[in-house]
Amino acid sequence: MITTITKFKLSESITRNEARDIFLSTAPKYQDLPGLYRKSYFVSEDGNTVGGIYLWESRAHAEAIYTESWKSFVRDKYGSEPSVEYLDTPVIVDNVTHEIVTDD
Repeated sequence: MITTITKFKLSESITRNEARDIFLSTAPKYQDLPGLYRKSYFVSEDGNTVGGIYLWESRAHAEAIYTESWKSFVRDKYGSEPSVEYLDTPVIVDNVTHEIVTDD
């Protein structure tokens, strides 16, 4: 499994409610995406940075999404260049399902 963290620096800070409205406008495009287990949106405390934390089945699934088209969408939506960080995720503790999940 792979975790990715995407970040976008904003030109002006936004409130939590403004961020929530923006996130809700884009959330449907991530439903039923091949290989995506979960996406969490975030906004920094100062409202200057937004992004997402994704859990993917594989790096290939993640890379299939972070294309030039996706980067263009982000630039248009948020007015900044996105950064993407890839992190190997060998173990997950899920307190909702009470499971410990591994990538075996």
